Amino acid sequence: MRREENGKRTGDLAVGNRILRLDNVRKTVNYLKKNGLSGTFYAAAERMQEERSAAPYRYQPPGEEALEAQRKKTGEGACLFSIVTPAYETGETYLREMISSVQAQSYPRWELVIADASAGSGVENTVNRIIHETGDMRIRYSRLSENRGIAENTNAGIALAKGDYIALLDHDDFITPDALYEMAEAVRRGRQNGCAPALVYSDEDKYDDASKTFENPHVKQEFNLDLILSNNYICHFMAVEAGLMKRLMLRGEYDGAQDYDLVLRVVDSIWPSGTRLPCAGRIVHIPKVLYHWRSHRDSTALNTASKSYAYEAGKRALADFCERRGFSAQVTHSLHLGFYHIAYDPDILRVRQDVGLVGGRLLNRRRKIFAGAYDEQGHILFSGLPARFTGGSTHRAALLQDCAAVDIRCVQVREELRPVFSQITGLPYRERSLYGKGRLENREIRIADVTGLACDEAGYRKLSMALGEAARREGYLVVWDPSASCEESEWKR
Repeated sequence: MRREENGKRTGDLAVGNRILRLDNVRKTVNYLKKNGLSGTFYAAAERMQEERSAAPYRYQPPGEEALEAQRKKTGEGACLFSIVTPAYETGETYLREMISSVQAQSYPRWELVIADASAGSGVENTVNRIIHETGDMRIRYSRLSENRGIAENTNAGIALAKGDYIALLDHDDFITPDALYEMAEAVRRGRQNGCAPALVYSDEDKYDDASKTFENPHVKQEFNLDLILSNNYICHFMAVEAGLMKRLMLRGEYDGAQDYDLVLRVVDSIWPSGTRLPCAGRIVHIPKVLYHWRSHRDSTALNTASKSYAYEAGKRALADFCERRGFSAQVTHSLHLGFYHIAYDPDILRVRQDVGLVGGRLLNRRRKIFAGAYDEQGHILFSGLPARFTGGSTHRAALLQDCAAVDIRCVQVREELRPVFSQITGLPYRERSLYGKGRLENREIRIADVTGLACDEAGYRKLSMALGEAARREGYLVVWDPSASCEESEWKR
């Protein structure tokens, strides 16, 4: 771990009243090489705007009174969680903090399985000392004969797990004291509703090892199929039903993206080919930070370029998912590491039987988003965002994703829903050509011709919401594709 001087990391530079971190400089140089001057300029401008407008973040752990109430609530029949941690030459400080975070859980029904592939005896000695000091036999240690990579090392721990659900915890990260309680509650609610979760995940943040502060909270979406097919936003903290986990295991050929590959195969397992998506309760999001991802010099959290092979593995995992689903598609990297684009051949409506509508974004004369995707309350997603911006560090404004509705002025409707379109709009369904911008430059896109409508913005929104609701009621997904842009001059002609 690097030395600190006057509150900054060794090697960082002071520029005026700001600290210029060399890690960020390296990231900028790498981005410049990959995306050119124009792309780097807009990315830097957006990042500066995001930092200026971000609300101050301070992780607030649950108080002792709340934790005590959680301890008392655990009843008979509560599920057992197996936390599996693959270890490799883990520093004693990191290892102790990880183990302590598990021992501090308000939910008592857990076991921690540590699969150690280290060449030395440091991890083993530390774990044995902790067990001796605390007498906690819920900690189970296994020494592996060799280091077979992150996936196979983890599999060795999974094979030993006895729990109803298996959660994955990196050896240098740690969890909040209410993490397993919240997971157990999600499982209990699902079982009561007759839809036991296959996968449960939470929000997370980063712990900066240099400043000893929590930062960059990742407030995640509810399960969103097309968003997970663009980026592994689920990541940490994640638990999978034990039977399913032991059947799937992790695959060594996807080391670096083994978690992403696992999530995609969970989705594939609970979503039989040729059917619509299963009940939403099969994949459950807990909207609360339960996982602290430690940022230090060698971690992916701090230096995304340190594991560039992981992003190639993620691309291959996504391509494998498409092949298993029978999708005729090509997977490519986006401009940002760890984010992907699926190009469906010839288009998503012909390839995907689960998609009813696909729509793009509408840009005003200042090339800012003024319509496109809507949430269930009718709010415009990314309203006012400049066309060259991606929506901040999650880049969500540049990713395919499911939504409640898409704007009727830039939508393509699958054949089965076209009578519904006509019923809602009073227009026969006809299509006109739109030529894509950006990634779809010079590619023809077919969208519904609504030139016969005379509406104000509220009217267009009302029709769009009605069409989206009708599509979802029929069991279809509504997909927003931000790479398809419709200029104001185009839809007004």
